[in-house]
Amino acid sequence: MPISKTNRIALFSSAFIIIALILFALLRDTATPVTLEEATQMLSEKEVTKVVISKEYVYLKTKKGYFKIASTQVTPKMFVDYKVEVQSSSQILIYILSFILFLGGLSLFIRFLQNRNGLKFTTKGIEKSSVSSSQSEGDCVVEATNSEISFDDIGGISDVKIELEEIIDFMKNPKRYKSFGARMPRGVLLVGPPGVGKTMIAKAVAHAADVPFYYQSGASFVQIYVGMGAKRVHELFSAAKKNAPSIIFIDEIDAVGKKRGGERSDEREGTLNQLLTEMDGFEGSSGVIVVAATNKIDVLDSALLRAGRFDRRVFVELPTKRERESILMKYLEKVPHDLDVKVVANMTVGFNGAALAALVNEAALLSLRQNDFHVTIEHFHQVKDKVMFGKKKLQMLSDKQKKYRITYQAAKAVVATYFDLPFEKLMLSNEKLTPTIDEPFMKSELEARVKMLLAGTVACDIKFNEHSSSSKNDLIEAKEIVFKMCHDYGMATTLLPKEGEQEIILKRLYDECSNLINSFPSVTQEVESILFERESISKLEVKKLVDAVL
Repeated sequence: MPISKTNRIALFSSAFIIIALILFALLRDTATPVTLEEATQMLSEKEVTKVVISKEYVYLKTKKGYFKIASTQVTPKMFVDYKVEVQSSSQILIYILSFILFLGGLSLFIRFLQNRNGLKFTTKGIEKSSVSSSQSEGDCVVEATNSEISFDDIGGISDVKIELEEIIDFMKNPKRYKSFGARMPRGVLLVGPPGVGKTMIAKAVAHAADVPFYYQSGASFVQIYVGMGAKRVHELFSAAKKNAPSIIFIDEIDAVGKKRGGERSDEREGTLNQLLTEMDGFEGSSGVIVVAATNKIDVLDSALLRAGRFDRRVFVELPTKRERESILMKYLEKVPHDLDVKVVANMTVGFNGAALAALVNEAALLSLRQNDFHVTIEHFHQVKDKVMFGKKKLQMLSDKQKKYRITYQAAKAVVATYFDLPFEKLMLSNEKLTPTIDEPFMKSELEARVKMLLAGTVACDIKFNEHSSSSKNDLIEAKEIVFKMCHDYGMATTLLPKEGEQEIILKRLYDECSNLINSFPSVTQEVESILFERESISKLEVKKLVDAVL
């Protein structure tokens, strides 16, 4: 890793200070002062082995140490029997230059050893490095790790585990498969949205098989230097083969494995070609399996997906309700709580494993801040929106703006409750009420969501004869849903939408939403009063008010 300019300055400054301290320790006067009587006694008893004279002091060296006496107190007759040396400033300079030369020679010797034997000096001592310091920039040490993550640490992946058990068994008992004439896939591609645990699954496979695990990100192969990406791929596969059986895991492989256009041969295509070559070069006895992860399988080059390379694909989807329960139980094991996991699983539709982990952690932190002994469902309600949409600073609203906001949110809560859309609690500061989930929807479900998105605008138009610009995001999402209904889902009056069909559908849904809100005037007013007082309301409270009218 290159040393930055700041680090280099700090390094030289530290070295200068250390040298200065060493010179100070060596050259400082440590002699003990003595009186004339004591000096005369030491000279007469022949205890002195060496006499050095300077401008200010006379230094007497004995077996007990160095002693000094002022030059004005002594006479030359006292040292008739001794050879007197004269201390000069040139001697001090010689000492300093000798010490600097010694340090320079030592540093050159250490550099020579590093270049010759590939040694590296770390905080743990001297270690043997597989990469010489004379190698070109861009080289990296390919090191394996032993994964400590097991399948028991991951909840809600029973189907994926079944798919991968064959891989684990093959790496433990390869002779069983070879004697039967079968071979395992050379590559396994984990496909799924971000945060579902693809990397953890690969680590769990390596842990279960008890083999070295080589992790690389696809982006790490993309280099600005021609040929460096291909070189890194070659180094990775060479290291894995030397330590076979082993697992290579390439995260975000779409960064290097995108479809080749054929128009030019750039560094990315050279790296991809090297990856294809390395996977073709596997022998049946190599004992190396490549596991890769992506959330964009549609952009991968077809050569990567053909048989003999990534010929097994495992789809890791967002967890179902039962899988969310299993994941939550894992994360709540060490968290003191007083709640029903099934309730939390119901309120986290569309959450991936990473989001569930963040949700549990945020709820635990909130409980600590409030000095509570247990995490409760109320803590989860308070932090859910923070995990889903992020924490935003609430704008200061004027009295007029707050009235519009209350009416806007109250109408959304009433319509969402009427159509039983998934939400647990609505706050005055919420920008969104329900998450957007990519899964099959019926036409009636999509229309219900559009009505909920239009509800705030409709209510403000009814009550104030205008609405605010804060409805922008909801209106954009409503238009997008209607566009997909017409052009993607075939839910217009015909499979091929007519001109102006979107405007017709939006106008119809707006009118239906207006009729619905006008049919619940007392419910809307009651929700508004609760929001004005508490700035929040739960779905259960709204449902009681709606059920009382129906």
